[in-house]
Amino acid sequence: MGDSEVRIDGNTLRLPGGVSVRFIRTLRLPETGTHPLPPGLGEFPVRRVADYPDTVPEAWRARGGVMLPVYLREAMWLSFGGTIQPAALQVGVGKVCAVSGKPWSDRLSRKPQNYVVLPRQPWLDGINSGEGTVRQFVAVPLGLGATVEGQVTGEEVWGGVQLQSFPLTEAELARWREEEQRRAERARAAAASTGGYGGAVPMAMAAPAAPAGAAPAQRSGAAMGLGVGGSMRQEVYRDDRPLKAWAERPAGRVFVHLVTPPEWRRITGEAPPPSPVDRAAYTRAGLPWFDYFDHDAEDLAPSDPLTAVKPVGDWLGDDLEPWQAPLPGQVKPLTGKPVEDGDW
Repeated sequence: MGDSEVRIDGNTLRLPGGVSVRFIRTLRLPETGTHPLPPGLGEFPVRRVADYPDTVPEAWRARGGVMLPVYLREAMWLSFGGTIQPAALQVGVGKVCAVSGKPWSDRLSRKPQNYVVLPRQPWLDGINSGEGTVRQFVAVPLGLGATVEGQVTGEEVWGGVQLQSFPLTEAELARWREEEQRRAERARAAAASTGGYGGAVPMAMAAPAAPAGAAPAQRSGAAMGLGVGGSMRQEVYRDDRPLKAWAERPAGRVFVHLVTPPEWRRITGEAPPPSPVDRAAYTRAGLPWFDYFDHDAEDLAPSDPLTAVKPVGDWLGDDLEPWQAPLPGQVKPLTGKPVEDGDW
């Protein structure tokens, strides 16, 4: 891979520096209350804009990047599973930073932090709302003012999702590799001393497994952006490295266009995915929800520009059926079960 190339591997975006991003379909949460992490319901298909020069809108050709099909009010989350090497990843929604609420920038910032740290951050389900929560990414059309972009900037120009990756500096990367080598050597020594039992085994963190005629180029397309839905328990972690540990400029970036299912069929000739799964049916089936917490990491404070963003239901009206909460046994902890202490 070239220094600035972004590639598609199946439905995975691979950015320079070893960053992996997948877009995961999920259940839309109620816009009141705070909930566990919703389950993954399969990947969104991802296609290169450049492969459809005769059918994509001209503005999309100019921006390049990739596209994926999404239904009105469908929810998604971003999985970073498979990212091993440390990286700083900026995530934009209509060129508004999903972490800080500030305008899109080609520089990293710590006041406020405008990126997530990989691989510590295994996924991102929505915009940072602080205090251990995010507000769910939900797709809405441009032009109504319901997107994060529209509410923060007063305009809806860009839509979509923007990704930009920054690797460690060469010196920091060399230091990290040395530390990883020493850690692996200690793990091998511990395993040998115990006969292979009880030794520390390095594990890569992964997201929950998920179930598995040309029109004129001048068409504007049915542009979509991301608004917000319900709140869920998820931390956006504070970077514990100094800012100078990261490269000054991004190694790669990509614009992700969100396409309505009819436009997806017109542009690609492919059938879009089936409509989103009903939440009540999912819960009745006894399928899992998730809870994740990293005790060694510090959560970012809420961002002022993002705290004022209203959920899409305030703009489009409430279309949710009565909420059926998951049963306690359906919420699965992803950091291991706690060990209870006793009298001794």
